This record gives sequence, structure tokens and C-alpha cells, in this order.
Amino acid sequence: MNQSSLRQLPAILVIDDEVRSQEALRRTLEEDFEVFAASGAAAGMEILESEQSTADIRIVLCDQRMPGMTGVEFLKQVRDRWPDVIRIILSGYTEAEDIIAGVNEAGIWQYLLKPWQPEQLLLTLQRASEVWRLQQDNQRLSLELRTAAPALRQRVESKQEKARSRFGLASLVRGPGSPLDNVCAMIGRVAPYDLSVMITGESGTGKEMVARAIHYESQRADRPFITENCGALPDTLLESELFGYKRGAFTGAVEDRVGLFQQADGGTLFLDEIGETSPAFQVKLLRVLQEGEFRPLGSNRAVTVDVRVIAATNRNLDEDLRSGRFREDLYFRLATIAIHVPPLRERPMDFPLLAGRVLDASCNALGKTVTGFSTDALAVLATYDWPGNVRELQNEILRMVALANGPKLGAELLSPRVLRVPAPTRVEPAEAWTDGFAGSLKERQEQLETRVLKSAMQRHRGNKSRVACELGLSRVGLRAKLTRYGLETGE
Repeated sequence: MNQSSLRQLPAILVIDDEVRSQEALRRTLEEDFEVFAASGAAAGMEILESEQSTADIRIVLCDQRMPGMTGVEFLKQVRDRWPDVIRIILSGYTEAEDIIAGVNEAGIWQYLLKPWQPEQLLLTLQRASEVWRLQQDNQRLSLELRTAAPALRQRVESKQEKARSRFGLASLVRGPGSPLDNVCAMIGRVAPYDLSVMITGESGTGKEMVARAIHYESQRADRPFITENCGALPDTLLESELFGYKRGAFTGAVEDRVGLFQQADGGTLFLDEIGETSPAFQVKLLRVLQEGEFRPLGSNRAVTVDVRVIAATNRNLDEDLRSGRFREDLYFRLATIAIHVPPLRERPMDFPLLAGRVLDASCNALGKTVTGFSTDALAVLATYDWPGNVRELQNEILRMVALANGPKLGAELLSPRVLRVPAPTRVEPAEAWTDGFAGSLKERQEQLETRVLKSAMQRHRGNKSRVACELGLSRVGLRAKLTRYGLETGE
């Protein structure tokens, strides 16, 4: 066997002062190992010192009875200098007790009794060689992980930061003095804690966006956020969707299905339109929330999950609670924290920013370039009440972008229902505003202020939030002026 082929085999050092025994070991091992042999401890140490870095000796097989030093004593020195080397000792029956006492001290992997059997010896050494290889792989992987950990952590943190900027509080568009300020403040306070949240508000106000913001501002941001519209499915299908089922649980269940509760384990489950569920289903949901476990359909084993539940509804749950349509115990379990999302008509200060954000998203979705709205189009959009809230605004602007041929969206692109809203009152010349005024300068200023307030109230159809935003007043300040000039009742 040439030197190059030998170097491909794992190396072993055999130490035995009996020449015949040493040769017998060499013949048994030389087909599977590169064998180095020594007749005593000193010669064995010289081989280790000269060959360890080049031959990569994995195993030291040492006889216990040697002149000058026992095998256990020698292997203690090997352990101190080369702790990765696998240490095995050969002994007779009379030496077994001495070896057992020193096994832990010398870190001996195994001891073999004489006379040894070739098959057993070879199998033991092959296993020892594999243990050495696994140890080296483990050390290499540990080093790679320690080296890569900062970069991995940085990538994970970067990914989480991007998700937070896209779905967290920054995703809730609002202008100065917006009613959403209170919503965002509540999200910031409750997001870090694993409390159940009930979100209420009209359809299309962005309740799911609020739920996502809570999730991505929480400690669960790197775990799943799963949604389910409870009003879209009958009880039987909703139960199988949330809890999963085993094969054969019902007709058509041809394979196991993991439910949404299990998919959301460690993260957040958002149950939209929870008010549409039946009292019978509410009982099953209450048990999951109380116990933290459930049984998939057709299974007799409970599954334990760690899930934060956020629910939402556009119904008046106070009426449902009084009528018994919604269980009171489930409501209090879900509504540890209650958040109400105001409708778009109560957020006039948000409209310019929100319309711009929706326009950008619509252009990206359709691959078109539009720079903005015409003055007339923006005026009509701002006057419309948006009964469908943000969802209706998104659909309207998406429609306008799809129909647009120029760089701006004109009023001619608006749908008929939006155009039917009376256009804002035409702005008259400054001279016309002061016609008929009489009295001192202060009295004329008051008459002008009255006319401005009355015109704004008519233009916004009595919506004080929009009037206050247009005139740069607080709602309290606006109410005081309306009372002062006798306009509080819309006269």
C-alpha cells in the first residue's frame, strides 16, 4: 500500500511492549487504518508529537501493562495534550479493577479485555473513529455558527424591521390631530403584552391593519400572523379550518389537515367578523381560549398551542350581548383590551395622506404612472362620505387609475355614486363676502367670521371635524364659535 492511499485512512497509534501482540494488532487493523506502532510510552509520545499534525491520529490503543508507566497514566498525558484523541486501553482480567478506577480520570472511551477478538476489536475501533469524526464536525459547525451568528442575527433583525415598518404603526396613515392617534397610542401600550384584543368599527375601516400592527409591534413579530373571516364559513367548516381534522373524520377528509390555531402557534390568530359566529361555536372557541388546547376533528388527542387571539367585528356587540346572540363569557375573554377604529368620514385630516398612499399602491398594482389628482377630483373625493370607508376609497382610486390616460386623475373618472354628491360651494370674489356689512371694524370682522363659519358648515354638511380641520380650529374652539354666533344648531 503506497503512502498516498495510507493517508486516506484514519490514523491510529498502537502501543504494546510485546512484539507479537503489536504485530497481531497491526495485521488486524492495517486494511482499515493507517497504523503507527510503539513499544512504550516514551516512543508513543514521540510519535504523537511528530505525527499528530500531519497524520491526524484519531485513536490511541494502549496496553495497560508497560514498563515504566501504565497505560492509564500514559492516556492521562494524552488527554491533557490532545483532548480530542479517542483513548482506548487493552488489559487482562487481573487489571480490570485498576482500569475501571482510572477510566474517568484519564477520559478513557472504552477498555477491551484480552484475549481480544479481531472482529470485535475492529468494530470497536471503527465506531471510535466515527465518534472522532462527529466530534470534529460538531466543533466545526459550532465555530461556523459562532462566526455566522452576528450576521444571521443582523439579517433577522433587518427582516423584522422591514416587516414592522410595512405592517406596524407606520402603516396606519394619519394626519395631525387624527382620531387614529388614540388608536396608535393604545396599540403601542398593549402590543408587548399577550392580551386578547377586540377591535370594533364599521366595515372597511382597516380593522385587520390594526390587528397586524399589534402583531408586528409585539414580541411575536417573527412568528406567524394568521387570519380567518369567521363570517364567511358555516360552523362546521369554520371548526375544521380553525382546529384541523384527522383523515376519515368526515366524508371527504382524505388526509390530515393542520388547523389555523396550530399554524399560528407562537404567533397571532386574527378572527375577523367574530360577531357572525353562532352561540354553539362560541362555546368551542371559549374552551380553546381558556385551556390553550383543542382536539382536531376525529382525534382523541389534545393539541396544546401558544396563540394570541385578536378578534374584530362590525356588529354592535352590546345589543348582541343583551339578546344572548353573543356569549358574555366569550366577549370578556376576547375583549381584555377594546379598540374602536373610527370611520373615514370622521378623519378628514387623514384624507390627503391616505389618498396619496392609496394612489401609490394602485399605480404599483397596475403598473401605471399617475402623479396625482386634479383639483376638482380631489374636492369631490374629500366631500364624499365614504360609507364603505378605506376599502371603498381603495376601490375607487384603483378604478380611476385603471381608466386614466393622463398624468393626473380627473373628476370625469369618478364613479356615478361619488359624482352624485353635491360639489363644494363655489368660492365667491372677496368683494362679495363683504357686501351688506355695516358697523365698526370689529362688528364687520364678526359678520365675516359668521359668514365663513356658516359657509364651511354648509360645505361640509355640518361635519364639525372637517370644518375644524379646514379652518385650523380644535373641535372645542369651533363649538365655542358656533355657539357664540348662533350656528350650533345649523341656523
